[in-house]
Amino acid sequence: MIGIDLELTGCTVLIAGSKSGSNKAVKRFKSQGATVLTAQEPFTAIQLLEQASLLVICDAEPARFAPVTQASRIPVMHLEPTSQTGSITLLGGGPGALDLLTLRGVHALADAEVIFADRLGPAEHLPLLAPQAKIIDVGKLPGHHKLTQREIEAQMIETARGGANVVRLKGGDPFVFGRGYEEITAATAAGIPVNVIPGLSSCLTVPAVAGIPVTARGINTMFTVVSAHDPLTDIQLEHLSKLGGSIVILMGMGTIEQTVAGLHRVGMDGQMPCAIIESGTTEKQRTSYTQLDKLAQTARGHSNPAVIVIGEVAGLPATLASIAVQEEPGLLAPQLEVA
Repeated sequence: MIGIDLELTGCTVLIAGSKSGSNKAVKRFKSQGATVLTAQEPFTAIQLLEQASLLVICDAEPARFAPVTQASRIPVMHLEPTSQTGSITLLGGGPGALDLLTLRGVHALADAEVIFADRLGPAEHLPLLAPQAKIIDVGKLPGHHKLTQREIEAQMIETARGGANVVRLKGGDPFVFGRGYEEITAATAAGIPVNVIPGLSSCLTVPAVAGIPVTARGINTMFTVVSAHDPLTDIQLEHLSKLGGSIVILMGMGTIEQTVAGLHRVGMDGQMPCAIIESGTTEKQRTSYTQLDKLAQTARGHSNPAVIVIGEVAGLPATLASIAVQEEPGLLAPQLEVA
């Protein structure tokens, strides 16, 4: 929680503990602008107490520093000493907006030493969230990967084996089309401790900020989340269309024409309401409400990242705007970009 709960710039911190056990804490406090004093023995720590404004006990046997704690007249913090083997935290960064990152995720980033970051989610805010950490950009663009998936896993494992606290930052939720399970499988097989912190998935949050509920009483009782990175088969599309629920498509902009053509072939009504939400939850968010027979054309005016919603629920924002005008004629109705 260093860097999140304390303002350390200009403070003098005394870290008491073995050199090997406290080396991470020393680096972390220094990165936060603190002056750091170290003491490996209680006698030395007591001599340095008057110079410090914060005492940190970071040792495998913290009881041996009990006399220092008793003599202290300044705040005392206890930290776990550095282990020889590090760990990996798989963190879902949410849909993009900084304030949709979970509090648990904020603390994980503040404690990280090395962060392997994707291009989506709150990666651009890492200098603020994790100034102490080394940032490794492993983001993937369609057709261009800085590192292969196996290379990412190998580098994370090697870094953790060196004793580092590693965070693997992904957009959305790491278990929703994020290959997160592959990464924890590789780490577990290598004997590296793994922690998973879920994130808010764009399949729910992005439609919501566009005023679209993925389920609505009296309209549907289910929704299906689909990765359309590769074109869906007609059999898949036929099953989807017959379910009668909302279809939420991620990574589908590159195959949208095939998807629309396929849904037409299996009999979906061309007037079925649809929506495209680009860069949802961020200041760049842009939404178009349309219908199936115009969806492919509408998509040409949008770019990734985008979430596509197909189903009756995609027409609800227009209904909401109509209600607002009827109830309060002088009230400005929600602005809808209709294609």
